[in-house]
Amino acid sequence: MTAPDRPRISLLGTSALLFEAPGAFDLPHQRRIWSLAATASKWPGIREAIPGITNLMLTFATPPRELDALIAALNDGWDAAEGLTISGREIRLPVTYGGEIGSSLQSVADHCGLSVDDVVSIHAAPLYTVFALGSHPGYCYLGGMDRRITMPRRQTPLQRSAGGSVSIGGSQTGVSASPGPSGWHAIGHTSWTFFDPSWPTPAALAPGDTIRFEIERVIR
Repeated sequence: MTAPDRPRISLLGTSALLFEAPGAFDLPHQRRIWSLAATASKWPGIREAIPGITNLMLTFATPPRELDALIAALNDGWDAAEGLTISGREIRLPVTYGGEIGSSLQSVADHCGLSVDDVVSIHAAPLYTVFALGSHPGYCYLGGMDRRITMPRRQTPLQRSAGGSVSIGGSQTGVSASPGPSGWHAIGHTSWTFFDPSWPTPAALAPGDTIRFEIERVIR
């Protein structure tokens, strides 16, 4: 059995492995994930090392013959990881808060005991770091949201949320790259394009990039 303060490692069929790291959801912890990803990507037989939120997925060119050796290497790599700083780009995203797409803005304000203007100003204040890509193509998991606007995820997800929706789910915020189901609460939207399969690199952002939300207007 894995100890509470040790990583959890599990196979995803025969073609991949998931490494789940213990610890907090914060930037120093995520930088260790980036560091381990950079290390593991160079190992023989590894096709991709894909960082997630406090986890890392490895995909294999062929199923590993020495699984115990790979698990030991991951554990040793995690213990040795000192954190990787990625100098990414800073992106400024104009956001319209509220309105039809951001219809949960008032609900977040009511839940948090704040005014709509307070929620908007608190949400737009930080410089957010892209921790990882996931959920759907181009979607960025962002770190750095102020806990004063934490909002529990929906018990019943929406069947469809608009592309460009700026949403809050728990202690995280993010922007939908395309329309789709969502258990988060949309408080605004942006017209910025996050993914285009015709681009040389289809995803516009990458781990280590930063986002600053700019208040374009507030619809009450």
